[in-house]
Amino acid sequence: MKKLFLMMVALVALTACNGNKFHIDGTIDGASDTTMLLEQSSNGEWFILDSIKVGKDGKFSVSAEAPEYPCIYQLRMGDQSICFPIDSLDHLTINSKLPNFSRDYTVTGSEHAEQVMKIDKEAMRYAGGKATEAQLQAWKDELARQIVVDPSGIVAYYTINKYIDGKPLFDPLNDNDLRIIGAVANSFNSFRPNDPRTDYLVHVLLDGQRRRRSMSAPSDTVFADVASIIDIKLQDYNGKEYKLSQVAADNRVVLLDFTAYGTDVSPQLNKLLNDIYQSYHSRGLEIFQVSLDQDNVVWREAAKNLPWITVFDPMSIQSQNVGTYNVNGIPTTFIIRGGEIVERVEDATRLKAAVAKYF
Repeated sequence: MKKLFLMMVALVALTACNGNKFHIDGTIDGASDTTMLLEQSSNGEWFILDSIKVGKDGKFSVSAEAPEYPCIYQLRMGDQSICFPIDSLDHLTINSKLPNFSRDYTVTGSEHAEQVMKIDKEAMRYAGGKATEAQLQAWKDELARQIVVDPSGIVAYYTINKYIDGKPLFDPLNDNDLRIIGAVANSFNSFRPNDPRTDYLVHVLLDGQRRRRSMSAPSDTVFADVASIIDIKLQDYNGKEYKLSQVAADNRVVLLDFTAYGTDVSPQLNKLLNDIYQSYHSRGLEIFQVSLDQDNVVWREAAKNLPWITVFDPMSIQSQNVGTYNVNGIPTTFIIRGGEIVERVEDATRLKAAVAKYF
C-alpha cells in the first residue's frame, strides 16, 4: 500500500494541474468502434489516464493534462502498446494498423517522440536473438553516444530503462552500462533535482555501484574517496601533452574534471568552474579538465577560451581513463591534494563548497 501511495504521489507530481493540455490524434487502420487506453508511466509502473474510442473510420483523438516534467506515455490496445514521450503542450499524430498495432506504426510531431519510435523499432529488429553480440553492442555504443549529448533528457531516461527479451538493455551489473546509467542519473540529479524520476535514477545507480563493488574489481580502479592518482597523459588543443601527475605535483590542489563540451550542461558547469578558478588559482588551484566529446571540433572551440588545462580523450566514454576513475556520469570531478584523491564530487551544486575546504 505504501509503495502504491508513493507511486501515485509521483504521478500527481508529473501531471500537476497547469490548465494546459497535450493532444494526440491519428488513425488505426483495421480498427472500428474499438477502445484503446492512454497510460502514463511512473518509473516503470503504468497508470490508466483515459480510454479512447476509435471511430468506424479508424480515427481517434484525445487530450490530457500536460505534465509538469517530460514523461513517458503509451497507447495500449490489448497486449500491444506504442510508447512515446510528452513534453508539455506536444501535439502528436500516431498512425498504426491492425493486427500489428505495436509494430506497424508511425509517430510524428515531436523530435523526442520520433527518437523513441526509432529506438523501439530497432529493439524489435534485435529482439529474439536476431542480432549477433557484436551488432547489439554496436547499437548500444551508438545509443550511448546519443545519451552523452543530452543525459538529462527524457529520451536518455527512456533508453537506459529499455528492456529486450526480458533483460535490461543497459545492465547496472555491467561496468560500461553502469557508466551510461550514471551519466543520466548524475545529470538528472544536478540539473533536474525536482524531477520525479531523479530519485529513482539515483537509486538505480547507487544500487548498481554497491552490487558491482561487492564483486571482484581491478586493483587499479578508483572506488575509495581517498586514493593515489593514476596518471593521465593527453594533449591540449595546441597539441601540448599534459600529465596529471606533473600538474598535481606542481599545484597545491587540482580539480580533475571529466566533462563533454557538447552537452547542454557544459556552459553552466564551465561558468561554475571559472568562478572557482578565479577564486583559488592564485592560491595554488589548477583545473585538469578531460573532454570526452565525440567531436574534437566542439571541444577545441570551447577549450581555446578557457584559462585552465583542458585535454581531449579521443576514446570518449570508451576510454580507459573513464574506467580507471569509475566515471559513471558527466560531469564527475575529483579533488586532488598532495598527489592523492581526497574527494569525489558528482553533484556540481556542491563543488565550490567542497573546494573551499582545502584552502
